[in-house]
Amino acid sequence: MSTNVFVLGHDEHNRQILDAMPDAEHCTFHPLLTFEEIWGDEISFHDVLTSARRELDAFDGSIDAIIGFWDFPVSSVLPLLRKRYGLPTASLEEVVMCEHKYWSRLVQRQVIEEVPPFALVDPETDVDPPDGVRFPMWVKPVKSFGSLLAFGVADTEAYREALAKISEGIGWVGKPFDALLEHVDLPPEIEAAGGQTCVAEEALIGQQLTVEGYRYRDDVVIYGVVDSFNYDNSPSFLRYQYPSMLPEYVVERLVDISTRVVTAIGLEGMTFNIEYFWDPGTDAINLLEINPRHSQSHAELFADVDGMANHDAMLRLALGRDPEFPHRKGQYGAAAKWYVRRFADGIVDRIPPPEEIEAIQHIVPGVTIELTVNEGDRLSELNHQDSYSYQLASVYIGAADDNELHTKYEQVLAALRFEIDDGATPDLSTGSRPCSAQT
Repeated sequence: MSTNVFVLGHDEHNRQILDAMPDAEHCTFHPLLTFEEIWGDEISFHDVLTSARRELDAFDGSIDAIIGFWDFPVSSVLPLLRKRYGLPTASLEEVVMCEHKYWSRLVQRQVIEEVPPFALVDPETDVDPPDGVRFPMWVKPVKSFGSLLAFGVADTEAYREALAKISEGIGWVGKPFDALLEHVDLPPEIEAAGGQTCVAEEALIGQQLTVEGYRYRDDVVIYGVVDSFNYDNSPSFLRYQYPSMLPEYVVERLVDISTRVVTAIGLEGMTFNIEYFWDPGTDAINLLEINPRHSQSHAELFADVDGMANHDAMLRLALGRDPEFPHRKGQYGAAAKWYVRRFADGIVDRIPPPEEIEAIQHIVPGVTIELTVNEGDRLSELNHQDSYSYQLASVYIGAADDNELHTKYEQVLAALRFEIDDGATPDLSTGSRPCSAQT
């Protein structure tokens, strides 16, 4: 008998990953609201929750699992739906404890030392930087994603300009996040902060990386560390790369810190990812943020190198099973997700048509290209962009090693042809350095 699995925030790219998983032959995947239905011009937490419940209540059959790969509101709706239908889940409070950046910082500070100085900021009234937090610093809403409204600032003038920009757009995520907070019994300081305030914290330096893992029957399991790199002279991501090239002793420290933090929060039966900075000069490690979900951006990387997408770990946990994540049993020795970006506004006049994409993927083996813009798009009006650039495409590459990854990406980049209405060739520089963006 097939297992009925509902996918909240269904999209075509992740459907393909699900269908390729070893467990897919035993499952029937049911779309539960599409990506477009959840993230339109506005986000309504109430509407997403109500619509998802309505679809599930109308289903004539067993509801065996509910899964999702995306950030808020998907990550926060999942525990509510799972509880309603009697499925294994971490509590909503534990999830929000990670989602709310200020609350998360308070919890982190109780159990580890690897936390930068930080403070709560009201973007409407706090015109001066908070005491105890030095420049350079980052200012960002207590809830955001994809580097949305996150600004690195080096002086008071830039700080005030950043708060003014945040004030204009914070409601897009902040208002539905406030609606979520109504479902949680909050500590007084978090209730006072709400969902439309900001965190200011000292800028971190070094190499950015992500620890991925899960908790099953109280055991915290770390199954991978992914390196992050950004474009030269920019905080915008260039690529994620797996496996990490960090020294082994650094990985061991990351495992220890991650285990202590997750143990303090809970997250039983959940995948998670935790972002860090490691400074090679001082050997210092600092925790950036905790996400109560695995990173769907890393799915192909783990499949290529370890032989199983992290989606499969999430699915097995949702079904109450041990993920038993494999190690280095994939087809490739290294894998990466590259972000093709433009750093100036414009209107997209041409994107590579499907036949060109297919030709590139055929010529360069181990490559999957996913466009993120359409003809006619004005880049500055796209949702889910960081504060410094516009993403044109994602390129997933499996290769024997780091050198081959770069060679294949340069081949793909040379063949991809976008046309932007200002007549300039998009800046698709392949230069990289350790990522220093704090989001």
